[in-house]
Formats: sequence, structure tokens, C-alpha cells
Amino acid sequence: MDPVRTAIMNNRFTAIVEEASTVLHRTAHTTFVKLVQDYQCALATPEGDIFAYPSQSGVTVFIGLPLQETLNRIGRENFAPGDCYITNDPFFTDGLVTHMMDVTLIYPIFRDGELIAFGWSFVHASDIGGAVPGSISPTFTESFQEGLRVRPIKLFDRGRLNPDAKNIFLDNSRIPDEMWGDFQAMLSAMKSMDKRLNQLCDRYGAAAVKEGMNEVIAFAELKARQVIAGIPDGTYSFSDYLEGIEENQHAHITATMTVKGEEIDLDFTGTDPQVAAAYNFIIGERTHPYVTQALTYYIMSVEPGVPKNAGLLRPIRTKAPRGTVINAEYPAAMGSRVASGTRVFDVILGCLNQALPDGVMAAGAGMVGIIVANARDPHTGRQRVSVLNPIIGGGGGRIGKDGIDGVDGRSGALKSIPTEVLEVETVMHMRRCHLVADTQSPGRWRGGAALVMEIENTGLEATMTVRGMNRFKFRPWGFRGGFPGKLGEVVTNPGRIDEKSIGKIRVLHMARGDVVQIISPAGGGFGNPLERAPDLVLGDVRMDLLSLDVARDSYGVVIENGEVDQDATLTLRKRLAAERDVKTFSYGPEREAYNGIWTPEIRSFLAETILAMPRPVRQKTIEYVREQLTVAAKPVTRDDLMQAIASASDFLEGRSYKVAAE
Repeated sequence: MDPVRTAIMNNRFTAIVEEASTVLHRTAHTTFVKLVQDYQCALATPEGDIFAYPSQSGVTVFIGLPLQETLNRIGRENFAPGDCYITNDPFFTDGLVTHMMDVTLIYPIFRDGELIAFGWSFVHASDIGGAVPGSISPTFTESFQEGLRVRPIKLFDRGRLNPDAKNIFLDNSRIPDEMWGDFQAMLSAMKSMDKRLNQLCDRYGAAAVKEGMNEVIAFAELKARQVIAGIPDGTYSFSDYLEGIEENQHAHITATMTVKGEEIDLDFTGTDPQVAAAYNFIIGERTHPYVTQALTYYIMSVEPGVPKNAGLLRPIRTKAPRGTVINAEYPAAMGSRVASGTRVFDVILGCLNQALPDGVMAAGAGMVGIIVANARDPHTGRQRVSVLNPIIGGGGGRIGKDGIDGVDGRSGALKSIPTEVLEVETVMHMRRCHLVADTQSPGRWRGGAALVMEIENTGLEATMTVRGMNRFKFRPWGFRGGFPGKLGEVVTNPGRIDEKSIGKIRVLHMARGDVVQIISPAGGGFGNPLERAPDLVLGDVRMDLLSLDVARDSYGVVIENGEVDQDATLTLRKRLAAERDVKTFSYGPEREAYNGIWTPEIRSFLAETILAMPRPVRQKTIEYVREQLTVAAKPVTRDDLMQAIASASDFLEGRSYKVAAE
């Protein structure tokens, strides 16, 4: 590897994809793409390894996304110059598409008749049909409810538009014109990458460019291995819970991270089977960036200049049994898969915190709520689906830094929509949008504050969905004495006689004047709050984000007349230090009570036992067992599990017989 040539090629490739990403961003039509920026494009080798990925705009979660299985199934011999395939099928692509709303294009790039690369792009389509506007509701149990699913077909055949392929998507969307505008933006990005890559071949020759693709991947792999080599060898395990829609519907997500030399194995055995809700996703058999994101972010934090490509994933191997919530099987619903992906991020973070002597960070808010409204446009009279805003919540405290207010680091690429745009384009009025005081979880490095949005419907009627809502039952955990974070909350018509706390939003029907108040979760604190510099505590008080009572009770900082009383603070901190038990992970009372019923070992045993059963009975069996044993509220043993599973079998068979007899 020539280091100078590799650096030059990496810079050239990066410039190509950054320009294409900007083209897509600037020419997109839907609010969710042009403002929130849930889209991306990249370049891959003919084999299917991404060698150039943007980072200045769009999402970064798919760095190193594997195209191999999709290309194998289409057949590389079936690509010709001017072709462009379109798909949104997670099952056929085996995880290239992680949920059906991510409409994806694959574009072959040729040089003198030779296939030298593939362009890849996706946009999160704001509506692809289905049972609700926006196509996503966490209550959906099958992919059929989420809209149209299309295996890879040619949108363009040797440069000619296939109108049938175009119309399949547009005829099934509630916003066909805007959707086609986004597709055209993706095509513009693809053509830009094609043009620039061929210009690079003009300058350096095709052979040098092809060699450069492999060299930048190898360089990223080298850097990743160097970072991993700095993580102490060992085996580290952690688990967390994805909160379902129904009471006690908590899906166990667990990972065992084994570090050996320059490589990492991630084993998700013990993770619950896929759920009868829209929280599932697919990663296939290859290492997938959606479950390694915490590791790749760590690598890029240690080595900021590392190329962003598939090489980052090569030292990491993953094992996720088929049929689990993170490697689901047909016909699992996946619209809200961001919630389970975020929980996987927290689980890997928990492993890293154990592996690294100083830790990394506490759990962030753990929610990516995307607010979508459907209402009649007052100007055209047509129903219009609009993304109002993402609401995420404060990040976890980090080693040496506080958590970010209102933003969790995993999803920081998603941008907010200006209130003025929201109120011009929709019938919704943003009454409040601000940080919430006393939600910065105490720690030596505190968590970021929660965010509140209060939205009023000014139209005749409207329907709202919010996908990705989580952390309403179990708090984001704190680390090394840091306090756990705040739970999320949704209240309709706050301050009115019909005020109601409704938990997670399923499908919310709003009359004129109805108001919904969404308060995000907030991440946990990092480190002992009694070690936080008193001046930093005073700064939070002066910002009106921390009350005097919390400053005293949580941080042991006494503030009088706007200044820190140093002597009183020293005395109080000594007393509090003697009274407190500093925990490695602080889960909060709700999770502690649940852990008293279910240990991670028992939950893993339950998951593996259920996965060994026939597919048709898995979901009903685990739901029955979870409910019965959780309500019993006593520590669960293996004998308890096996008896409950036998009881579930009898119950299900009896119900089937009764229904058949009737």
C-alpha cells in the first residue's frame, strides 16, 4: 500500500460522495429528506463493499452497509450501463434495507464497458402506503400493514425509464409527487458519482482507481484493528430491554463482546424472538453497521481521520440467530426498528464501558421519536402526510464531557425542522419547544436535558403517529455513580379538564384545538455527582436548568446568594459520600424491580428455549410466559420457566380447540 496514493484516493473518493450527498440533499422534495436529512448515498466496489461514505450531511448509521447478498441475488451479469434498480424489500436484500420505508437505489458504474463500482442511495420515504399515513405504527404486527414491498426491479433499463416500476411506488403513496421528487434527487446523486468517478479514471487510469478502492478499505481496516488492539482482551456481556406497546412486553436484547487482539466477536445469542410489533429488523449473516454502530463510532472517535468505509467492520464478527428481534424473519413488521437499533447501541455501549478502564459514556435518551401528521391541506383540500420533527432527548454523560442537551449522540445526524416551516406546511402549531429543567441526570459529567414539544392541531382534524418511542418504562442507565436518566411522557390537552397521560403514541386522532405534549427521555449521568466541579453545578443553576434543591441533594453543592458556599458544600459532600452506594450501572427503581424478577441469564435461557420451538407458536408462548411470571412478581427460576412454557402449550392448544369447535 502506497500511503500517499491511498490518502489521495481517499480524499478524492470522499469528495465525490460528499458532493453527491449535497446534490441529493439540495434537490430533495420531502421535508424528512431536505430538512431532517434521513437519506444517504455511497460508493461500493463491484463485490459490494462500500469504499466511500459521506459524513457532512445525511445519516452515518449505514457506514459499511453490505450490498453483497443483494448483488448476488440480482446477478452482476444483469447490470448494464444506464440501469438503476429500486427496492424497499428487507427480506430479499437480507438487511441492505432495514425497513420498508427506506427506498433504495442501486446504480452500476461502468468504465469502457467494465463494471468498476456501484452507487447506492436511499431516502426514508415519508409514505409508501399501508394502514396509516406515514406507513409506520408500532402496533403493526406484519409487514403487510406497512405498505408496498418491492423486490429489486429496474427503474431504468439502459437509460430508459420503466414507467411501470415508477408507478408501482407512486400509485401506492399518499404523496406521489413529493416521493418522485426524492427519487429524482437520488438519481441526480448517482449520476454525479458516476461522472466524477469516471473523471477520476481519466486522470489516474481505471486500474489505479480500482486499486485505490481496495487500498482505502484496507487502510480503514488497519486503523480499526489498531484501535481494537487498545481494548483489553476479555469477554464482556450486557443486556437491556426494548419496551413494547403492551404492558410487560419487554424484549430482552443481550450481547457478549469478546475482544482478542485486533478483533471483536459480538454474539447476540439470548436476544428475544421477533415481536408482534414493528420493532424488528434484519441484519442477515454478514457484519452489519446497524448493530456495530457503537463500536464504529468509538473507532472514529479515537481515530478521527480514519476512512469511513467497510474496512471499519472487517475486524468485527457478529452472530445474531435468525428469528430474533434484531435478525427477524418474514413477515416481521419493522417500521419502528429505530427503537430496537438504539437499544442495541446501548447494549454494546454497556460492553465497552466494562472493557475500557475509564469507560465511554452513560446511556443516552434511547429514543428517536419521529412525529408524523396527516391532515387536509387548507389550500388544496388534499390529505397531506408531513414529518413534523424528530424528538430524541438528552445524551448520556461522557468521559470528560457532559451529555448533549436534547440530542442523543447515536442519532445526532437527524436535524430539526424550523417551526416556521412546520407551521407553513401543516395545520400544526408548535406551542412550546424547549429544554426541561432538572432533567440533566446528575453525574461528574451530567446527562443532557430532556426536550419538550407541545403541538396544537389548528385544522378540522388530524392524525398523528410517532415511531421510535421508548424509555417510558425503564430509564436510561447511569454509569459509575451517575444517576439514571428521565423517562419519557406524553400528555394530551395539558392543563385542561380532559388532560390525560397516554404513554407511547400509537395512532392519535386530534380534533381542532387538541394539544399533545411530548416530553423526551434524558440520558444518564457519568461518574459520581459528588465529584463534579461546584462551578459547573453553579453554571447549570444560572442557566435555569438546575434547581437549588437538586444542586444540594444530588451534587452536594450549597448555593447561597448566587454563589457556592465552599465550606457548607465540603461538609455536605462528606456526609452524602458516606450515605451513598456508588454503582457501576444505575438502572433506576423500575429496572431494578424487574431485574429482581428476571435475571439476564434467565431471560437468555427463555429466549433460546423459545427460539428452539416451531415458529408459529413462538410469539404467543413467550408473551404468555412473560406475562404470567412478571405478574407473579417473584424471582424466576429455570423450573418456573419450564412449567410456564408447559402451561402456555396447554393454554394455546386449549384455545385452538375451543375456537375450532365453535
